[in-house]
Amino acid sequence: MTEKQKLDPAVVRISFAVITGALAVVFDTTIVSVALHTLATELHTSVDTIQWVSTGYLLALGVTIPLVGWAQQRFGGKRLWMLALTIFLIGSILCSMAWDAPSLIAFRVLQGVGGGMMLPLMSTLVMQAAHGQNLGRIMATVGLPAVLGPILGPVIGGLILSAFDWRWLFWVNVPFCVVGLILAATLLPKDVPGKNVRLDIVGLVLLSPSMVGILYGLSNVSRDGGFGRLDVLIPLIAGVLLLVAFAFWAARLAGSALVDVRLFRHRPVASASALMFLSGASLYGAMLLLPLYFQEVRGMEALGAGLMLVPQGIGTLFSRTLAGRLTDRIGARWVTLVGFAIVGIATIPFAFATPTTNEWLLMGALLLRGFGLGAVTIPLMAVAFVGLERSDVPHASVLTRIAQQVGGSFGVALLAVILQGAAVGAHGLAGIADAFDVAFWWAVGFTVLAVALSLLLPAAAAPAPSPAVAPAPAAPPAAGELTASANP
Repeated sequence: MTEKQKLDPAVVRISFAVITGALAVVFDTTIVSVALHTLATELHTSVDTIQWVSTGYLLALGVTIPLVGWAQQRFGGKRLWMLALTIFLIGSILCSMAWDAPSLIAFRVLQGVGGGMMLPLMSTLVMQAAHGQNLGRIMATVGLPAVLGPILGPVIGGLILSAFDWRWLFWVNVPFCVVGLILAATLLPKDVPGKNVRLDIVGLVLLSPSMVGILYGLSNVSRDGGFGRLDVLIPLIAGVLLLVAFAFWAARLAGSALVDVRLFRHRPVASASALMFLSGASLYGAMLLLPLYFQEVRGMEALGAGLMLVPQGIGTLFSRTLAGRLTDRIGARWVTLVGFAIVGIATIPFAFATPTTNEWLLMGALLLRGFGLGAVTIPLMAVAFVGLERSDVPHASVLTRIAQQVGGSFGVALLAVILQGAAVGAHGLAGIADAFDVAFWWAVGFTVLAVALSLLLPAAAAPAPSPAVAPAPAAPPAAGELTASANP
C-alpha cells in the first residue's frame, strides 16, 4: 500500500479510544427507546410523562452541541472528551438509582449533556488528527458505533427487559465509560494549553434556545392535533426565528461566533449539511415506522421487532469499508447518490407490504436498505471536512451534527403525523397496513429528494491537505486525537 493508503497508527489509536466511549452513548439511546412502556409501568406513571426520558435527553443535546467548538478551544479536546464521558458515566449510574419518573428524567438530562458534547467532538478529534488524508476510510472506522447501535441496541434492551430489572438498562453503559476513560487517558495526545477564547454569549442565548424550541416542538407533533398544536407551533416558530437571528449575528462576528455559519459558503459543508438533514429524516423517520410496523401489523413483541431489524444493521456493516474506500477514490457524490437510491428502492417493499407479506422478503429488503444507509453515512460524514483548515473543523462538526439532529426529529415528526392521518378510519389489520404503506411512500420521497441533492456534492476524490491543515505542534506523542460519530 502507498503511504496515502495507509492509515496513520496514531489516528487508529485515537479512533479506537473514542469509539469505545461512543458505544455507551449509542447503545444507551437505542436501548432506552424500546423501554419506555416498561419504565412507565415500573415507575407508576403515564406514557406521556415517561416520554420526557427521551425528550429531556434530546433537549439537553440541543443545548450542549453548540458549545462544543468553543469548549474544545478553551479546555482542549482530551480534557473535554474525558469530562463529557465522566458526566455521561455519572448520569448513567444515577439513572439506575432513580426512584421515580422526575428523578429519572433529571438524570437523563445530565446524560444528554455528556452525550451532546461527545457526539460532535468525536468527529472533530479524528478529523483534526487525520490532516485531510483517507477521510472516507477513517470515517468508516469511526462510524462503527452508529452501525452497532441499531443492530445490538434493541436486542440488548429486549433481553434485559425480559430477564432483568429495568435498572440494568443503564448499568450496560458503565463498562464502556470506564474502559473509554482509561483508553482516553492513555491514547489521546496531551492537550496544548487552552486558549482564552471569548464565549459568544449572544450567540449562545440565540442558538441553544433555538435548538430547544425546534426539537421540543417537533417532539410534540406525534400527539393529537399534529402541527396544529400550540405546543408545536409556538416553540417551533420561536426556534426558527431565533435560529435566523443567530445566523445574522454569527455572519457579522465572522470567526469569533459560537458557530461559524460562513462555512456554508464552502460547498462541501453546505451540501453535506443538507444531505445530513435528509439522511437523518430518512434514517430516524424509518426507525419510527419499522418497529411499529412489526408490532402493530405483524403482532410482534419489542424483542421480536428488534430482531427483525438486525439485517438492516448487518447491511450497514457490510457496506461500511467499501463506502470508505470508494469515497477516498472517486469522491462522495456518486457513493452518496447510489447509496440513497438503494435506500429508496429497498424501502419500496414496505410501501406495498400487507399483513401476510413474506417476512424473509422484508428482511432481505432491510439488509439491502442497511447497505445503502452505510453507503450514505460514510461519505457524508467525511465530505464536510474536505479542504477545511484545522480551526474550522469543530465548526463543521457542530453544523453537520445540528443538521442531522434536526433532520431526524423532523423526519420522525412528519412521518408520525402522516401515519396518524392515514390511520384515521382504518379498519382491521389491512387498514392499519395501508396506513403504514402511505407513510413508507413518504420515506421513499425523502430519499428521492436526497438523490437529487447528492449531485451537489464534490465529485472528485478528497484533495491532499493544505498547509493550513498541517498538524499543530504536538506535545509528547501519546497518540493522536480521536472521534466517533453516533446516530440516535
